[in-house]
Amino acid sequence: MNQDPGKEAMGNRQKVSQHGFRPTSAFQCEKLERDCRKNWDLFYKRNKTNFFKDRNWTTREFTDLLTLDNSKILLEVGCGVGNFIFPLMEVCDAKYFYACDFSSEAIKLLQENPQYCEERIKGFTCDITTGELLDTLDEDSVDIVTLIFVLSAIHPEKFKNVLQNLYKVLKPGGVLLFRDYGINDMAQWRFRDSSKISDNFYARQDGTRSYFFSDKQVQEICEGAGFRMEQNTYVHRQTINVKENVDVKRTFVQGIFRKDSS
Repeated sequence: MNQDPGKEAMGNRQKVSQHGFRPTSAFQCEKLERDCRKNWDLFYKRNKTNFFKDRNWTTREFTDLLTLDNSKILLEVGCGVGNFIFPLMEVCDAKYFYACDFSSEAIKLLQENPQYCEERIKGFTCDITTGELLDTLDEDSVDIVTLIFVLSAIHPEKFKNVLQNLYKVLKPGGVLLFRDYGINDMAQWRFRDSSKISDNFYARQDGTRSYFFSDKQVQEICEGAGFRMEQNTYVHRQTINVKENVDVKRTFVQGIFRKDSS
């Protein structure tokens, strides 16, 4: 049985509050939400394609991806500059790949990649918290949706909207593949007290934000949008850098959720 890191996290949070926790001001929270797209555009203008590593691990963690063939369509939400979609295209021959991101700068970099070809992939800018997704995709048109380290960057009040929108574009019987930061992940405790926006929700120095989930919360969000849970668990990983003497424990929530065929 996986140990629930949420209990430890709650204890740590209580210790923080006893030492005079200072939450991010209401004005700062509103500004972060208002400037969300601008902050992500600035992130990609500054980092270009150099920040994230290619996600070659996804087919190992999600074997559903290996079932992609020339009859199936995949949508990657929060594609960034293509660190997931391009490695996947090398090993899977889907009928078509869609890739969307909130940042127009990210999509621009994606489209400049030599591997980008509109015969196989369409990259487009989209706010998935709204109905914009249906401007590009029809309802019941996609076999697999990936939501990997994306929902954590969105305000918790909009989680429900995101999952409902993704549910609409999935075909009956289609699957949502989810992975994101879990409560008590090492990254959570690196945030300063003044970076906290609300419970488990933090602001980075560059204005982007990060949320940390419990497995139960992920299940509730997805099932609330109509999905049926097939898998949902904490995944624990350890990152070791011998050269820099760094040993980092990571905690993620990983799930597979299906849209019923009926």
